[in-house]
Amino acid sequence: MSDPLSTWNDGAAKSAILGFVKQATAELPPEDRVAAFDNDGTLWCEKPMPIQLDFFLRRLVVMAENDTALRDRQPWKAAYERDYAWLARVLEDHYAGDDTNLPVVAGGLLAAYANITVDQFEAEAAAFLSSARHPTLDRGYLECAYAPMVELLGFLRDNGFSNYIASGGGRDFMRPISDQVYGVPREGVIGSAVALAYTPDGQGGAIMRQGAPDYLDDGPEKPVHIWTRTGRRPVLGAGNSNGDIEMLDFSQHRTGRACGCWCCTTTPSGSTTTSPAPSARSTGRPPRAGRS
Repeated sequence: MSDPLSTWNDGAAKSAILGFVKQATAELPPEDRVAAFDNDGTLWCEKPMPIQLDFFLRRLVVMAENDTALRDRQPWKAAYERDYAWLARVLEDHYAGDDTNLPVVAGGLLAAYANITVDQFEAEAAAFLSSARHPTLDRGYLECAYAPMVELLGFLRDNGFSNYIASGGGRDFMRPISDQVYGVPREGVIGSAVALAYTPDGQGGAIMRQGAPDYLDDGPEKPVHIWTRTGRRPVLGAGNSNGDIEMLDFSQHRTGRACGCWCCTTTPSGSTTTSPAPSARSTGRPPRAGRS
């Protein structure tokens, strides 16, 4: 019999996943086999910066080149001067609970692609993702997904699971490539979103991106939007940061039904590691792996 997780090292994490899937398929109907995955740092690399941030920064540079007044305003200033250290500090502060500069960055990112149609945005995102290369790995961004995680998504799908991507990254940024890279259809992408508005034009109308946020799919918002999209609790959750804790917690079923939750962590080199929780070895239920 072939190994369904051949790219995984043998060990506790792999055994816990295989045991969980075996028991879940025996105990749960397919409609209850819902799995939710973070994206950045969990399914594909996020070092030295999240892929979508590179996409936005390139746009901010173009805006600053066309409007010199923007060169003295953050985050255009940091983008134009390639001051990635400033941007990295904003992200580090956010994950440490300090969002002092986050609205400044968010304001620039919202302005970057405001007042264009969702079709135009998707075309630009798809063009970027299919052509841009990772700054240190020297490979296309679409080749930066973690092979073991892609294999896991396929293994779950083959066993009747519905996989969802619940990411703090942009929903409409991931949709163009989610099926190609992960085998997750575009309707399975749950992510952050900007406000949208319908504009009639006599030819079917258009959905326009607004310069304002709709929601940030991070932290406690993740369970809310998973529920809004699926109407179910996931039985497996995977994430790599404190923005995923509530999603992982939400996968613990108080009813005692199947529950699988493990965390993927990103190392500085961009590789991933997983570790099961002690409870995965001691309970009679499908294992619940822990946050590392």
